Amino acid sequence: MTTAESTTAILIHLAGSVALLIWAVRLVRTGATRAFGPSLRQGLARFAGNRVSAMASGAVVTLILQSSTATTLLLSSFAGQALIGLPMAFAVLLGANVGTALAAFLVSFELGWLWGACLAVGVALYLANEAMNRARNIGRLIVGIGLILLSLAELKTASAPLAQSPVFRSVFEALASEPLLAVGITVAATWLTHSSLAIVLLIASFWAGGLFPAPTALILIVGANLGNALVPVLDQLGAPVVQRRVALANLLTRILIALVVIPFAKPLSGWFSALSHDPSRLAVEIHLALNIIGAIAFLPFVKPIAALVTRLTPAKPEAEQRIRPLYLDPGLLDSPPEALASAMRETLHLGDRVGAMLKDLQVLLEQDKLALSREIAAADDGVDTIHEAIKLYLVKLSRRPLGEEDSRRLFEIITATTNLEHIGDIIDKNLRELAEKKIRKRYRFSEDGLAEIRDFHARVSHSLQLALNVLATRDIGLARQLFDEKSAMRVAERIATEKHYERLRSGVTESLETSSIHLDVLRDLKRIHGHITSIAYPILEAADELRDTRLRKVEEQPAEEQPGRAAGYSLALPQKPA
Repeated sequence: MTTAESTTAILIHLAGSVALLIWAVRLVRTGATRAFGPSLRQGLARFAGNRVSAMASGAVVTLILQSSTATTLLLSSFAGQALIGLPMAFAVLLGANVGTALAAFLVSFELGWLWGACLAVGVALYLANEAMNRARNIGRLIVGIGLILLSLAELKTASAPLAQSPVFRSVFEALASEPLLAVGITVAATWLTHSSLAIVLLIASFWAGGLFPAPTALILIVGANLGNALVPVLDQLGAPVVQRRVALANLLTRILIALVVIPFAKPLSGWFSALSHDPSRLAVEIHLALNIIGAIAFLPFVKPIAALVTRLTPAKPEAEQRIRPLYLDPGLLDSPPEALASAMRETLHLGDRVGAMLKDLQVLLEQDKLALSREIAAADDGVDTIHEAIKLYLVKLSRRPLGEEDSRRLFEIITATTNLEHIGDIIDKNLRELAEKKIRKRYRFSEDGLAEIRDFHARVSHSLQLALNVLATRDIGLARQLFDEKSAMRVAERIATEKHYERLRSGVTESLETSSIHLDVLRDLKRIHGHITSIAYPILEAADELRDTRLRKVEEQPAEEQPGRAAGYSLALPQKPA
């Protein structure tokens, strides 16, 4: 084998080992989240009473999840819902930093055959449980640990020959003389992989292979810590300020540590080297020491740091905050049942907003309040924002492996949010403009006409609440009741239209003036009701309660009894599902 071929083989081996390490860390995080996610969240909430127990709970949870980013996103969600104060959330994150460093420290030991045992046990446990239950996810977690150990062994094997390469030595020597460049590269690598654990273990493998001196290892680890704190900040750029403060507080302390450590990298690394009993493990020991020292140093000052971050990130006006989603937690995406529950809560929240728009619309139709019209338009912007957030959240969730029941539930939620967004558009783009036209022309509905609109509106409002209950409970009886309302609404529209024409024939002045507006309001309210009914369709279809078509074959009724109809099919009113 030539030198070029040998180098290529080494680089391929190294790239495969790095990819395996990144994938294994993700596998552990996914398995731990799905197996123990609810328990870990409850533990965080239970032990966040004081700063010491909060830090300890953060360390334990992150050690299990092997991802301080996941812990940060979880705490940010808690803070956004006012379930935990910023000082205590920051104390938990200090512990999370220690937890991820401790995870790297533990898995970096020379454990020899243990990777094979983990793979054997994990695969057996995974395959023995077909359903997505806790045992299957524990198997996934154990497989991930085995793959981490295997990838570290392969990294050590692949990086050893590189230590003899003049090219690689010159590259790392250049990084040693350019600390800011070294930090920037490590920050970028951590952001790309979303795993400081993988990057730290990679640095430790390179260090053990003799690719760079101790000062460079210290600088690269500082960069990994910075990147780890930056990831959740970037992931939450569109989130409310209250939710982003937790990650910002952590990033602030990581920057302070970097400013203190980087100028003194050489003497500090020499001090760490003197204390280490195993020079080959110096990188992970430095990583653990830095995070323990940082946690101890900042723990007494969690309140002042929280106050500083709050001052630097003032909250936006309340009106702007209200259009943000309340329940979509990115930290739950690896636990599909919980993520779907969050999406459901947000969909019901969206339904309440649409219901409020519908209520305000009736007031606008009866009273000349142009200010209320502007409020309805602003409310529709909020509906669009929340709908988009739910849609993107469910798209991300759909990329995870979902069971049949979870996939069905996801489709039900998507159907509901899409119909609710359409209802908001009809209210804003059609009905609101009709109301404004009536106000500008100084028209008034006749008493009978207004009573008909009120009755029609009340039917639609009741159906909306029924649809939200159907979505939440998946009750087939309620779904059938909602479906049957569609026929009743068709009859109600016909009767209201006939009465309106009777008033036109009688020459009622108000009816003559508002005729087109009146009929368009009825038509648009009926369109809204159609979207409301559609929310129940996936639930009825899953229960096999819907016919394939509402068209009735002519053979079911003699053609001579159907004057004016072509042979083949005829339209029929929807029948009650069998």
